[in-house]
Amino acid sequence: MSGAFSFKQQDLTEGRIAPLLIKFAIPYMLANLLQALYGAADMIIVGQFTNAAGLSAVAIGSQFMMFINGLVIGMSMGGTILIGQYFGAGNDKEIKSTIATMFTLFAIIGAVLTVALLFAVKPLVAVLKTPPEAVAQAEAYIYVNVAGILFMFAYNALSAMLRGFGDSKSPLLFVAIACVCNVFGDLLLVGRFGMGAGGAALATILSQGLSALLAVVFLKKQSFNRFDFKLKSFRMDADKVKKLFVLGLPMSAQMSLTTVSFMFIMATVNQMGGVVASAAIGVSGRINGFTMLPPTAFSAAISAVVAQNMGARRPKRARTALYVGIAVSLAFGVVSYAILFFCPHILTRVFTPDRELIAAAALYFRSFSLDCVLVCFVFCLNGFFNGCGHTPFSMANNLLAAFLIRVPATWILSGLDGASLFTVGFAAPLASSVSIVIGLLYLKYGKWHKIRI
Repeated sequence: MSGAFSFKQQDLTEGRIAPLLIKFAIPYMLANLLQALYGAADMIIVGQFTNAAGLSAVAIGSQFMMFINGLVIGMSMGGTILIGQYFGAGNDKEIKSTIATMFTLFAIIGAVLTVALLFAVKPLVAVLKTPPEAVAQAEAYIYVNVAGILFMFAYNALSAMLRGFGDSKSPLLFVAIACVCNVFGDLLLVGRFGMGAGGAALATILSQGLSALLAVVFLKKQSFNRFDFKLKSFRMDADKVKKLFVLGLPMSAQMSLTTVSFMFIMATVNQMGGVVASAAIGVSGRINGFTMLPPTAFSAAISAVVAQNMGARRPKRARTALYVGIAVSLAFGVVSYAILFFCPHILTRVFTPDRELIAAAALYFRSFSLDCVLVCFVFCLNGFFNGCGHTPFSMANNLLAAFLIRVPATWILSGLDGASLFTVGFAAPLASSVSIVIGLLYLKYGKWHKIRI
């Protein structure tokens, strides 16, 4: 684990912004692509070796795990921002304290969540109006994933720390290994041993555990001197705990509750069209995950660049990073829109041979695809405000769009005469449009230039 993937911290306060953003975003995007691939591998392999009920189980279980993943990623992004701001300010003592606190806090939260969520699986599956034929597999998928939450926290904490130092390449290596292991695990446990959705979940958590372990080994070999991973080094500083919560909790709430809004949408669709509609939305979500990779990557890149520059007291450079990020991610967004609008059948066929399911997913994409363009603005604005430390605003804006626009719009559109998945698909772009307007207003009139560390 050396050479191109050696740990190398990067000063993002100097140099041309466009190359810096792209250089940071591409490894991050590739890492997320691989994560999406090993998430999609669950659905692809389950879809080929089971039926619509198996796909529906993974789709529903994945929504719940996305909720948990949102909690983890949100908190870890708080760590990235805090480390990035201290790094930009050149404060090594505070960096070390932040890392130790983040690792310890995540271990505690992960353990508590694991125990608590094991009791929530059955009620959740019922609340989501899971089709009866998919209940057993959905429960198995969620139970196994919950058992591996600590692995999820470990990987994301390590990756967040590295990105705070401007290193987005090293996490790419870890997730690449996890992706390969997950695909082989799916083929073995689902294809060979017929374990269905539960087997796919087991392959995922084992792969995440291996990825986290390799990240620790990698850092030790690189003589990383800011944390030694010994038991005595796991400790918390009260001030850093507070700051991690101030920065991370709003993003956790934003990501997780946005997922909750999609759970409501899935529950609505489940009642509207049964197992085929449920599976179609699940497959659409996986495909959409790929189209969201560029804006997500540039959002993260903007956060890292902005965090360091705000720490170095360079707000004008931070704002320029926002504009450049939007321009570049828009190029990807337009391409994604065209693919989803004109070629939805081809993409859906990768997940399932079921013609009825393919047609249902394609119908949804015809209207939903506009969101591929709009989220470029939404994600980049969020990345900018998060990098400034104004995560509560990003949270409030996104939750407003999710619960006051997307969820009610889905319910209303699904209840119209002759409503279909095409009709329901318009809810997402409508919510994104509102979020953009609010974000632009805050950019012009808000106090984003006052950093929060």
